[in-house]
Amino acid sequence: MNLNEKIKSKGFLDIDLPLNIDFKSEILKLKKEKNAIILGHYYQNDEIQDISDILGDSLALAQEAAKTDADLIVFAGVHFMAETAKLVNPNKKVVLPDLNAGCSLADSAPVEDFKKFVEAHPDYTVITYINSSTEVKALTDVCCTSSNAVHIVNSFPSDAKLIFAPDKNLGSYINKVTGRNMLLWDGACHVHKEFSIPRLLELKNENKDAKVIAHPECQSDLLILADHIGSTSSLLKFTQTDNCQKFIVATESGILHQMRKSSPEKIFIATPPEDSTCACNDCKFMKLNTLKKIYLALKYEVPEISMDENLRLQAAKPIERMLEISHNLGL
Repeated sequence: MNLNEKIKSKGFLDIDLPLNIDFKSEILKLKKEKNAIILGHYYQNDEIQDISDILGDSLALAQEAAKTDADLIVFAGVHFMAETAKLVNPNKKVVLPDLNAGCSLADSAPVEDFKKFVEAHPDYTVITYINSSTEVKALTDVCCTSSNAVHIVNSFPSDAKLIFAPDKNLGSYINKVTGRNMLLWDGACHVHKEFSIPRLLELKNENKDAKVIAHPECQSDLLILADHIGSTSSLLKFTQTDNCQKFIVATESGILHQMRKSSPEKIFIATPPEDSTCACNDCKFMKLNTLKKIYLALKYEVPEISMDENLRLQAAKPIERMLEISHNLGL
C-alpha cells in the first residue's frame, strides 16, 4: 500500500510529529518550496482562514481554482470543492487535508437515484448546485453557486423547463425570487436545515436593534424573518456596508470570524441549531480540517484528488459553463 492509499484509508493519525512544531511557519515554508496555494472556505476554523491564500465562498474559490498558476492546490474545504478544483485543473495536483470532509447536501443526491430522476424528465435542463458530487455534475447542464444561482437561472428563457438540484430550500428561494416553477430535488444541508426558529425569535426579541441575515439554504419559514438573504460572501458584504451595528447570522458560524475582522466595532450573534446547548451551528465536515492536516497534506502531497478522465471531462462542462456565464455577467 503506497502513502496515498494509506492516507486515504487511515488518514494522518499514525504519523508522529515533534510536539513543538510550528504549523503556521512550516506551512508558509512548504508553500514557497512547492509553489502551492491554499484555498480556504469561509466555514473553516479561524486559524485556517488566516493562513489561506485565497479565502471565499464556493463561486470565488471555483474561479480562483480555474486561474491559479500554482503547481499544488491544497483545498481547505470539503470534498466537492476539491473535486471542482481538479475538474478545472486536470494537470495540477489537488489535495484535500481530510477525505472524510464530505457534504451532507451532496450526499442527499445519490447518483443512481438522481440519474433516474433526470432520465424521467428528458425535456428538462438540469441546473445543479455546486454542492454536489462529480458524478452528479456529469449529469448536469450547468452548475451554480448561491452567489450566482439567480443569474444562472435567469439566463434561461422564462418558459424553460428546469430541474434544480440538490438543495430544495435554495431552489424554493430561487423560484420565489424569479417567479419560476423549477422541478426541485429533495435535498438539504444539515447545517442550514437545523436552525431553531423559536430560538431565533428569542434572539430577535432580546436584540431588537439587530438585523437578521440568512443564507438561502435555510428553510423558507426562517427566511421570512430575515432582513437580508444571500450567499456567504453577500452576507459578509452586507455587514460591511449596512449601518446596523448588530447582526443575527443564520449560516455556518465560520463566517463570523471574517465579519468580526472586517467590522470589529459591530456585534455578531450566531443563530443556534434546534435541540442543542451550543450557541452556534457548525458544519462537522468543514471542521475536520486542521492546521496539522494541512501541513501534512502539503508535506506529503496527499490525499490527492483523482478521477476518471472521461468523468472529469463530462463533469467539467457544467462548471465551465457556469464560469463563462458568471464572467459574462461580471460576477
